[in-house]
Amino acid sequence: MNTASPTSNKGPLSGIRVLDLSRVLAGPWCSMTLADLGADVIKVESPQGDDTRTWGPPFLEGAHGKMSAYFACCNRNKRSMTVDLHTDEGKKIVHELAKTADVVLENFKTGGAEKLGVGYDDLKAINPKLVYCSISGYGRTGTEKDRPGYDFVIQAETGLMSITGDVTGQPAKVGVAISDLCTGQNAAIAILAALVSRGTTGQGQRIDISLFDTQLQLLANIASNVLFSGKDAPRWGNAHANIVPYQAFEASDAWFVLAIGNDRQWQHLCDLIEKPEWATLGHDYATNPGRVTHRTVLVPLLAKLIAQKPADYWLEALKAKGVPCGKVHSMKEALERTTPLTQPHPTLGFDVPTVPSALNLSATPIVAHRPPPALGEHTAEIMAELGLA
Repeated sequence: MNTASPTSNKGPLSGIRVLDLSRVLAGPWCSMTLADLGADVIKVESPQGDDTRTWGPPFLEGAHGKMSAYFACCNRNKRSMTVDLHTDEGKKIVHELAKTADVVLENFKTGGAEKLGVGYDDLKAINPKLVYCSISGYGRTGTEKDRPGYDFVIQAETGLMSITGDVTGQPAKVGVAISDLCTGQNAAIAILAALVSRGTTGQGQRIDISLFDTQLQLLANIASNVLFSGKDAPRWGNAHANIVPYQAFEASDAWFVLAIGNDRQWQHLCDLIEKPEWATLGHDYATNPGRVTHRTVLVPLLAKLIAQKPADYWLEALKAKGVPCGKVHSMKEALERTTPLTQPHPTLGFDVPTVPSALNLSATPIVAHRPPPALGEHTAEIMAELGLA
């Protein structure tokens, strides 16, 4: 097992302090990315804690408390302190923290940070070099700025659900909170860019990242299809709008996916299914545009042939020819293909497993130096650093 080092992180963002006022997923996912890269992330929580601390089961429990799997997935490498922002003392603590911070991250409802005295203008006056990132459902300006942002609603309103799910079934959301997660990644990218800009100009700035804008951006080629054609996007289920065959097929014993990206790969498949004439120049199926045009005839023919043999036969034969394919795994099967990051929790008394960072840097590798914190675990430590103990 990959066990975390208890020492401080010396990653590429070592020396950068992030004041994280966010909660739930998009903000914490952003700040965990920065923490994984070496930033000192101080997670400021209300006395009740981040909502996700109670989102379970499952929980891990020890002699001195418990932790939800949801909270653990996006909060490693951070320090937690509890602050009541509704009090003058709490506001003072955040203002002192802002003096020492490089980045502030918040996802209050629009106007919420300002009411608490921790808005951009409040903290910029204290520290003009701050990079201040706001995450919200619909942005901090515009007619919908006051609406709360929920991943499920965003998936519906941006059209993602209209193109997800079975062709003849109901619209479906993605199985994880994809809008939240990618918004967190966009926020991290913007923060890094703003820090580089500050290195040149000496000035901080405000960043406004929304779930809605992020999810529209993620529609990628599907949105481009609509913009090019003027026609709405149909739902293809597990198939692809622009490539055929590029979908799931059921073998005699299991499902697998086939991703034919070019005509050379198609020729290899035709040889395996003993239909070489389908790849012959001039045939309806020889080129991808032809296969897309004739998909309603071609795909059922392919499905019938593939169903005659087990998945392992097809996977072995296809991989030998360099044709992209893969078995449809369960989550448990997928996680067995990696080594979980296991961090001993000295306060709560159990080991916390999480999925390792996907960021691989040769000179400044990711170091997991702290498990997801217990509520307020580092309050006294941080208060002492500020001279407020």
